[in-house]
Amino acid sequence: MKTILLIIVVVGALALGAFLYHRHLRGSSSGPVAHVRNEFEFTVHAPYQIVAPLFGPEGERGWAGGHWDPRFLHPQPAQDMQGAVFTIRHGHHHAVWINTAFDTAGHHFQYAYFIPDVMVVLIDVRFAEAGAENTNVQVAYERTALNPEANERVKEMGDSDRNGGKEWGTAINEYMAKQKAAGR
Repeated sequence: MKTILLIIVVVGALALGAFLYHRHLRGSSSGPVAHVRNEFEFTVHAPYQIVAPLFGPEGERGWAGGHWDPRFLHPQPAQDMQGAVFTIRHGHHHAVWINTAFDTAGHHFQYAYFIPDVMVVLIDVRFAEAGAENTNVQVAYERTALNPEANERVKEMGDSDRNGGKEWGTAINEYMAKQKAAGR
């Protein structure tokens, strides 16, 4: 009997929370929200089996710079894997990320993240081997504002995404060259 009562209370609390959240969203919405999709591609001068790990949240630390500092919630200890959940600081916001696909055999990684009250983002990464020593990388970003006030930010980030291929390609290839020079 206590279990049933507890379930009813929890379900009721969740329903009330969802109702209040949706009411808040309706009250603050004054128009449509922005959605942008951008793609870029580049080539990494290394074989796929070396390149793929660089696209996990831990592997990205080597080439992405100091702003990339994932804090893992799951798993502990931190590990690049499907289902990993971590947070990243985006300016004065914290984003919650989940690795939704980490398929090394299928040459496909995917991430979803959200910044509360700002946006939801889907990042899709696909790899194609280009000979024994090169890997082509295709990245697609989809960004959706969570309220009209975030529309401009979503559009700005979308514009930045369009130019990501050159930046990512340069950073990864420079990292790979340093690793090779160090004998790793």
